[in-house]
Amino acid sequence: MSAPLDDARLEEILTEIGARLLAGERVHGAGGSFSVDVDLGTAARAVVDAGACRIGVCSPGGCPDPTRIGDMASHIDHTLLKPDATLEEVDLLCAEAMEHGFASVCVNSGWVRRCAEILGGSGVLVCTVVGFPLGACLTEVKSYEARRAIEHGACEIDMVLNVGAMKSGMVDLVRNDIAAVAATCRGLGARLKVILETCLLTKDEIVRASELSKEAGAHFVKTSTGFSSGGASVEDVALMRRAVGPVLGVKASGGVRDGEAARAMIDAGATRIGASASVAIVTAGAVGASGY
Repeated sequence: MSAPLDDARLEEILTEIGARLLAGERVHGAGGSFSVDVDLGTAARAVVDAGACRIGVCSPGGCPDPTRIGDMASHIDHTLLKPDATLEEVDLLCAEAMEHGFASVCVNSGWVRRCAEILGGSGVLVCTVVGFPLGACLTEVKSYEARRAIEHGACEIDMVLNVGAMKSGMVDLVRNDIAAVAATCRGLGARLKVILETCLLTKDEIVRASELSKEAGAHFVKTSTGFSSGGASVEDVALMRRAVGPVLGVKASGGVRDGEAARAMIDAGATRIGASASVAIVTAGAVGASGY
């Protein structure tokens, strides 16, 4: 029987597995790209105790292929961020997420507790937004909003970059803004995505904002809120992927309305898709709703 994991070894395992998964590699046994020689039961319990929201294990046959429609659901954040979202719509969002196996539901923070109660034990995570949709509020407000959302059951936080500061060349402010929220998330076992609002940035600013997000400890960079003048583009996703390298996640959101568009984003380097048209994407149906 394997010896119990100490904190240092657990941290090494979590860091390596996270890096490999975000890089799109497979984590399984012989013939795979990575394996960890630990007692699975002990490791799983230790990971959960450390605050993990989900444990994923691939069979020896390999992991799902996100470019296949049938497997794409696990890479989608099923999203409802409109200001007039009703209780019934939030409940339906959760039901659809469980039915199709989406990675998460993404809702405004006022709905986090409700979603966490519905989705508990289902494997579907709860994601929420911080500093949304402008990103121009005080850093301490973003950090507090993230903390309270995590306490209510959120496992992932999508914070909006301080776009005005970025365009003003105030890189220290931008880095510190992200780092404060990242520290809150990491301390409470949640993941952080930074929404760059790419439609408002130049290509050079997209690259620099991606680099700052990585430096500050974020887990993902994300294209858009869907509330500004544009959404995700294949070009911007590819640019962000090159900027952050193979380890960080890249989320394409805003205007992704069908399977073809989702596959194009994944081919460009996205590891997560944010969409309100999630059901249509995975069922390859006609889409009438707008992306968020």
